[in-house]
Amino acid sequence: AITSSPVSLVIARDIRFSSSIRATAVLSFVGEIKSQWIAYSFKRQIKLNAAEEAKLNSDNILTNAKKAYLNVQIQLNNHILSLEGSAGSVLDAELDILQQLVVEMKFNLSNEYAPTVKTDYERMQRNLEGVSKMPSIFNPMKWRWEAQHQVKITVNNNNITNNECEITIEGRDSQNQFAYNEFRSFLGWLRNCAVIRHPNAGVPPRILKPAMRKTCLDIEERISYITDSKRTSIDLWKSLKGSKVTRETRMEAVAWIAVSKFDCRLEGGFVRDWIVGNYSARPTEDPSTWLFYTPNAAGLSLPSLNKDLIPSDLDCHLPSHKYFDIDKFLDNLHKYQIEYKVFREDWRYIILLDENTKTGPFTMDLIEPHVALTHDRIDFDVSNLSVEKDYTKEIGMRVDITYKPYSIELETIVDNIKNKRFQVLRPIDKYVQARIEKMQSRGWTQLGEPMHVIPNPPPIYPYILVPLPGSIELYKTLVQQMKTYINNHVRVFSIDQIKNPLLEEAYLAMKQLIAKQCKGHNPNERELFHGTQGDAIDGILKDGFDDRYWGTKAGKGKWGHGAYFADNPGVSHRYTEANLSDQTRIMYYSKVILGKEAILQALNSELMSAPRGFHSVHGQFADQPNNDEYIVYRYGQALPYLRITYKA
Repeated sequence: AITSSPVSLVIARDIRFSSSIRATAVLSFVGEIKSQWIAYSFKRQIKLNAAEEAKLNSDNILTNAKKAYLNVQIQLNNHILSLEGSAGSVLDAELDILQQLVVEMKFNLSNEYAPTVKTDYERMQRNLEGVSKMPSIFNPMKWRWEAQHQVKITVNNNNITNNECEITIEGRDSQNQFAYNEFRSFLGWLRNCAVIRHPNAGVPPRILKPAMRKTCLDIEERISYITDSKRTSIDLWKSLKGSKVTRETRMEAVAWIAVSKFDCRLEGGFVRDWIVGNYSARPTEDPSTWLFYTPNAAGLSLPSLNKDLIPSDLDCHLPSHKYFDIDKFLDNLHKYQIEYKVFREDWRYIILLDENTKTGPFTMDLIEPHVALTHDRIDFDVSNLSVEKDYTKEIGMRVDITYKPYSIELETIVDNIKNKRFQVLRPIDKYVQARIEKMQSRGWTQLGEPMHVIPNPPPIYPYILVPLPGSIELYKTLVQQMKTYINNHVRVFSIDQIKNPLLEEAYLAMKQLIAKQCKGHNPNERELFHGTQGDAIDGILKDGFDDRYWGTKAGKGKWGHGAYFADNPGVSHRYTEANLSDQTRIMYYSKVILGKEAILQALNSELMSAPRGFHSVHGQFADQPNNDEYIVYRYGQALPYLRITYKA
């Protein structure tokens, strides 16, 4: 019995591969080994930071340890604590000292934006509230720190503010600092996130519809190579060794281990290029030249691969419901004789594989699940696919883009991949532009204009604002128009994209109704300016262009009771008013369904609707071609698209 002495000991050879020494057989012991039984002499060295060294001395931990463990030589020199003696005594002394070095660190995940930076502050506040309602997203991180470093992390709701998480970390100061940095990294991702995603967000895997499926059976076969948990070791070895082995089959084998044995989700470029597209390409140079290293922001050199490689790498999200044991994962790689190197950042593992294999190297990203929830936007439709364990024929989507106004279905994406087409789903800044150029250099074609896909806000929020990057052409064009038509001293502080799902639904319904009544089903949609002031600024964000309030402050309009727009921002500027506190003004850049325009030059303030047979009024002034106004009279006929904050 394990409680009696001596303990019955079972010695088993090769129960598992040791994480630290995988190249040799090891002995595994089933039972309890008491420290006093281990007489082997060895030396342990523990690196301490300044705070740990100070605590060691101020709390007399070092002095007391020397008295308690007389047969252990204990020395502190240059922040290195050395313990030397019989193994059992050294281990006891080490455990005793490290337990006494445990300290508690407390902090909140807080909104660091000033309330005066309203858009950023409100977005961060909303995201922190979302995080506080699902603290379980940090469970994998907590399990990892406790298993690997014996550091305990507790995440609680802050009952006072209801939108902050209180974090408690219990461990050595040096370890606490590393864990704290991971939370800081998460806050960095959260700051750039429009809407933090729910762990079950996205589109669950499904089979392609019959009309397409019959031509895509090869896709299902490649899916099964990665997601079929019943795949045998013999079958896996065929992907790794032999005359038919390629870089892609070896990538499939590694992906199978991650997905089918460790419950990761595979997504991104490998799903697009290999599983669906069956595309592959490699540089003409020797594989030994494909790899190079680039430093990250912290100065850590990370592996990068030649951009001509297709598929390039493996992108995986770690499981949110269980602990991902990196050592067991590496044991599995070693079991199949797969060479690797591991790199760790605050939010992911990067694994370099097959560095010296003749088929060529590849990398794998293993992204922490709480960080993955902040990745709420995607660059291209064709990069949005994912596969999961035991869905052997099905494909899912990481971000749901199937709802209106986007309505991008799985079959559309698969068809685009097979024909090397892609739809851009976010504003084209310098980073997205680089990705577009990379796709085009591989023979892909961009479809139409970018869709600015923004996830829906939580149900309790009617709208959200997302900053439009200042580097994109639309931003620059709007700024130039305002400088040209208002004055050259205009200063634009921000342009924010508006996401209001209910307004979008009403607008899309009206667009379809008007399109049916127009030649060629063309609803004559325009993007026009609208100036406003006072309560109407927030009212338009929440309720759109509400016909109950048209003209309530300015009196009747020149062409009656409607919502007024202009293609010249100088015209809309006249309807704005400077905020008394900071002198800023607000103008909306809106999508407007004009349909059939009634062109009127004579003023008529009694109009309550567009003339019979028309959907809008195009008001013109004689000899003033730059002062045209466009008036719509029905709710839902215009949608606030961008909010421009400026001074003039």
